[in-house]
Amino acid sequence: MAEASSLRAVFAACRFTHAPALDALDTRRLTNIQWRAERCTPSSILCFQRLDDGRSDAELIERYLAHSHFGALVINRPLAGIRDAKARAPEGARRDGSLLAGSTRQAGPLAGRPILVTAPDAWGETLERLCDHFYPPRPAAWRIAGVTGTNGKTTTVKYLESILRAAGRRVLGIGTLGLSLNGEPLAETGFTSPPYIELRRILHRYQAEADTLVMEVSSHALHQGRVHGLRFAAAAWTNFSQDHLDYHGDEASYFAAKARILDQLADGVPLLTTSVEVERRLRSERGRSTPVTRIEAPPLPSEALRACPFLALSYNRANYALARALATRLLGVEPEAPWRALQPVAGRFDCHVHRQRTIVIDFAHTPDALAHLLDAIREAFPRARILTLFGCGGDRDRAKRPLMGAAVCRGSDQAILTSDNPRFEEPQAIADDTLAGMADCNPAPTVILDRAEAIAALFDRLAARPDDEPWVALIAGKGHEPYIDRHGVKHPYSDREQVLRHCRRLGWTCG
Repeated sequence: MAEASSLRAVFAACRFTHAPALDALDTRRLTNIQWRAERCTPSSILCFQRLDDGRSDAELIERYLAHSHFGALVINRPLAGIRDAKARAPEGARRDGSLLAGSTRQAGPLAGRPILVTAPDAWGETLERLCDHFYPPRPAAWRIAGVTGTNGKTTTVKYLESILRAAGRRVLGIGTLGLSLNGEPLAETGFTSPPYIELRRILHRYQAEADTLVMEVSSHALHQGRVHGLRFAAAAWTNFSQDHLDYHGDEASYFAAKARILDQLADGVPLLTTSVEVERRLRSERGRSTPVTRIEAPPLPSEALRACPFLALSYNRANYALARALATRLLGVEPEAPWRALQPVAGRFDCHVHRQRTIVIDFAHTPDALAHLLDAIREAFPRARILTLFGCGGDRDRAKRPLMGAAVCRGSDQAILTSDNPRFEEPQAIADDTLAGMADCNPAPTVILDRAEAIAALFDRLAARPDDEPWVALIAGKGHEPYIDRHGVKHPYSDREQVLRHCRRLGWTCG
């Protein structure tokens, strides 16, 4: 009964514009909180965030809510199509609406279940209160580092994890590669930055096993409040270029979403960056006193480059500089020769070499990432010819497709255009969008939509060249991903497995 009273007190402290009378709400049966409708039971509180994603309320109700078994629904705005049967505010309701602004026991598919609608600006604080109840303690118990940016988040976070572990810290890592504890992979999350409830569940689960959290912070996470209330003891912004305009609408909105990381900084903590443009733009838009500090990538001894050849790439040196500076803030002292702790990052400049053939697997999937990667390859392999295989993702920013194609043309001697997670789009339509930026390719790109067939053709092309002719083949876009996403199904697939398969077929060592 104490637990029920405690949950009732949590609800009473929240700001709702619509909610049932709390004395009529049976909180005894509400024992867990969920963000996924399909995981709910009658004892679940489903917290559903309605986003401006082009779908109608009717679609959302039918797809997520009508068939869910939740016991109570907390939502950030009313949904049309759920009949709102108004009732008089209960005795003791506060004038600011924080207790009740109307009854929402509904008719229709959600009949009989309580629905609580938060005030427009109260979504984040509502989730925080509920998570404080179900997943204590509060995140303030952790030392947290957050890294945002268009490219380089994963590499920077993984370098930081390695440096902190070498210094004796117990580190929980969250990002594109999933969840890790002290460098050991634990699980895939399906997100660069998981939803707030999932993040709090993870912190609660591993509170006895780690004391430091290092995480990638996506623009979606910042815009949707997935890191609400977290205070970063160290933070970095790697770089900025076009991406995710399918979600943000335009470049200015995308930058503004990224800039929200400033609101997550603990007192006295600067935002670190190696980007002149990020620093300039933040000061221009946020004021000269904006707490952003630009750092330079340090020179590295030849010993470091021999031990960590991936640091020969300029952008990896920038990622390393940020990781080193973040570690210094978290440890309170600059670690000695932190490069000694570094390991290659899965799917990031993953090299396989056979004599004069170098195959590089990389996650690069934006125009800027491709351009920088190809420039780095040209610098590192000045005598080699470059063959690039890539594709563009479906149901994502269409405007970047021709830009990606143009970047490949500028940086490559030959190109193969293929498929990369078409999702619900037709692969040929995606390829046509990409080809619009590849008119200057000479020779013209080869189009092979089946990605496995395209990689087979890449190896055949390399094998046909004279043995003493140096070639670098870049296979871009998927990196570590173990699937291809088609029509809502993630089919097992790995670029790395394909590369190893064709190395065996040709009798190459590919070390």
